[in-house]
Amino acid sequence: MDIKVKDLLPIGSVIWLRDSKHPLMIFGVKQQNLETKQEYDYIGVLYPEGNLGGESQFMFMHKDIEKVLFRGFEDESRTEFIEKLSEFYGE
Repeated sequence: MDIKVKDLLPIGSVIWLRDSKHPLMIFGVKQQNLETKQEYDYIGVLYPEGNLGGESQFMFMHKDIEKVLFRGFEDESRTEFIEKLSEFYGE
């Protein structure tokens, strides 16, 4: 099941993935793996450590989130971004 753009979590959200041992903080949405060209709903880094380089960045799908620990900041600029992203994806 694909998630609709309007339902994507905002950056800064802290989540727990199924079968993980560490929470992640989302720092990007709708990201493409440059090697495989596969698109993912999110890219995140370990929380609370943050970005420690490419080896500590993880791409994942919304369906893999077990629990949302903290929902990130949302304002008018995020709303506009999500509207434009929804148009891009034809939603």
